[in-house]
Amino acid sequence: MKEIRNVAIIAHVDHGKTTLVDKLLRMSGTFRENENVRERVMDSNDIERERGITILAKTTAIDYKNVRINILDTPGHADFGGEVERIMNMVDGVILVVDAYEGTMPQTRFVLKKALEASVTPIVVVNKIDKPTARPTEAIDEVLDLFIELGADEEQLDFPVIYASALSGTSSFDADISTQEETMAPILDTIINYIPAPKVELEGGLQFQPALLDYNDFVGRIGIGRVKRGCMKLGEMVTCVRRDGSTKNFRIAKIFGFLGLKRIEVDTASAGDIVAIAGLPDIEVGETICTMGKEEALPLLRIDEPTLQMTFGANSSPFVGREGKIVTARKIEERLFKETERDVSLKIEPNDNESFLVSGRGELHLSILIENMRREGFELEVSKPRVIKKEIDGVVCEPYEELQIDVPEEYVGSVIEALGKREGTMENMSSHDNQVRLLYTIPSRGLIGFTTEFMTMTKGYGIMNHTYKEYRKMAGTTVGERTLGVLVSMENGKATAYALGGLEDRGTMFIEPGADVYEGMIVGEHTHNNDLAVNVVKGKNLTNTRSAGKDHTVVLKRPRKMSLEVCLDYINNDELVEVTPLNFRLRKRILNTEMRKKQNVRK
Repeated sequence: MKEIRNVAIIAHVDHGKTTLVDKLLRMSGTFRENENVRERVMDSNDIERERGITILAKTTAIDYKNVRINILDTPGHADFGGEVERIMNMVDGVILVVDAYEGTMPQTRFVLKKALEASVTPIVVVNKIDKPTARPTEAIDEVLDLFIELGADEEQLDFPVIYASALSGTSSFDADISTQEETMAPILDTIINYIPAPKVELEGGLQFQPALLDYNDFVGRIGIGRVKRGCMKLGEMVTCVRRDGSTKNFRIAKIFGFLGLKRIEVDTASAGDIVAIAGLPDIEVGETICTMGKEEALPLLRIDEPTLQMTFGANSSPFVGREGKIVTARKIEERLFKETERDVSLKIEPNDNESFLVSGRGELHLSILIENMRREGFELEVSKPRVIKKEIDGVVCEPYEELQIDVPEEYVGSVIEALGKREGTMENMSSHDNQVRLLYTIPSRGLIGFTTEFMTMTKGYGIMNHTYKEYRKMAGTTVGERTLGVLVSMENGKATAYALGGLEDRGTMFIEPGADVYEGMIVGEHTHNNDLAVNVVKGKNLTNTRSAGKDHTVVLKRPRKMSLEVCLDYINNDELVEVTPLNFRLRKRILNTEMRKKQNVRK
C-alpha cells in the first residue's frame, strides 16, 4: 500500500496559495511533458481566474518519491472560512503561506487559528521572497508571534520554514535570495519528512465523513471527505447516519480518487484516503457513512451560520427580457436550489411576489452567486444586503467583524472619522514606514457600503481586510445608510447630452448620452441628501438653423462606473439593483414618480 500524506494549503487572500499548488503539480511530474496546462490551474472557475481568488476548496493529489500527497487548496477570503474549518478534519498537516512583505494578515490569523485548534502539524512557506520589498526575517517573527498569541504548543512552535517564490518556481531553506533554486523539492521533502502519515484504522467498520460537497448532472450530489476507518467498496450497501441521528441505507454508486486535476474512478478506498462518493442524492456535510449494522457516528462538523441576506427576484423593470434569456421566477428558484447542492453555507427561502430570501456568509459570497447567474443568461433584481439579527438571552444581537486597515499616514484622520460614524471601535494602531495599521471591531452593517467610500477616501492606496468575529448587542440604528440622495429619471427614452449637461451641477451622473432609461431608474447621485426626479431625455428646442449643431458641443464629465459590488453597497432599502448579462442598473422599488412621492409623504 502506497504511503499517504494529507495536507491543506492555507493563507491570507493573494499570498500565493494557488500559484504554489500550481508549481508543486508541475514540478512533481504530475502533468505529461506534452500536456497543455494554463497558469493557476486550480482556479477552474472564470471568476476565480479574473479576480485571482479561490472561491471553493479544491482537492488534488501528486505522487512524489512513491508517496501520494493529497493537497487541499483552501479559500483565503473570510466569506468562505467555514470550508477551511471543515478541511482541517481531513488533513494531518498544513502549509501556511505568508507573503514576505505583507507578513501576517487578518486571514492568516483566522486560518492558522483553525489549524491549531485542529492540532495539525504546520509548515511555514515564506512566499514572494524575490519581491524587492521582501522582509522575510520580520515576516517569520510575525508568524512566530502569531503562533504564540494563538496558544500553539511547543511541538507546533518548532515549525520548519521554507523560503520560496511560487511565481518563479524557486525555493530553498535559507532567507538569502541567492540560495534560491528552480525546484519545489524542499517543500515536497518537508511534507514527506515532517507531516505525519494518517493514523490508519483498517479494522472495525467503515467511517467516512463528507466535509465538502460537489455536484454534477450525471451522478447528482457528491460528498468529499476522508475515510476515517475501515474500507469502502464500489456497489457496497452502507448506512448514512444523518445530522439529526436518523439513518438511511444506500448503495455506493461511484468512488472518485484524485490525481493532478483529474478525478479517477476507483473501486475501493481505505482509511486515510481522501475520496469523493456518489449514491445518496441528499448527502450532507458532517454526516457519517458507516458499514451496515455498525452505525457509529463521528462528531458533527460545524457549518457556519449565514450572517447576511438579500432578496433575489424576477426582473420587474420595463426592460425585462431585453438582455437576458432566463427571466422567470421558477428558473431563478431552480438555479438557487441547485447552488445549495454544493454550497453548504447558502440558505434559500421563498419570499413574497416571485422573490427569494438568500442568506450567505457575506457580500462576496452572495455577489459571486449573482455574477455566476448573470453570466449564465439570468435577469434578476436584488435588494440591499442586510445582516441577520439573532436574539441571544433576550437581547437583539448582530454580527461583528474584526477589521484591519493599512493606509498611508495622510489618510488616517478621515478613515478614523468614517469608522467612528459606523460604530467601529479602535483596538490598536501602529505605524511602520509612513504606513499606519488600524485594528477595529465593527458591526457587519457598518461595512456594507464602506469599501467604495474607503477607496475614494484613500485614493486607492488603502488596504482593507475583515473577518467575522462574533454576535454582539445591536449598535446604533442608522449604521451603513447612504447619506446622499439620488437623481431619478422621471421619463422613459434615451438620455441626451443636452439634458445631462444641464444636470451636471446637481450631482454625479451614472449614465452616458444615448443610454436607455426608464421612469424610476437611478441615473446619478444628488449633491444633497434628498432624492430628485429629473428629466434626462429632454432634447434642445431648435429655434433656427444655426443652432442645429450646437447640441454636439456639450462636454460632459465622465460618468461614474459601477461594478456589481459597488451597486450592492450603494443602494438604500427602498432601491434595487437590476442585474442582466449586459448591465447593472440601479432603480427605485416604486418606479412611478407620483406613487413614490405619496409613499414618502406617508413615511
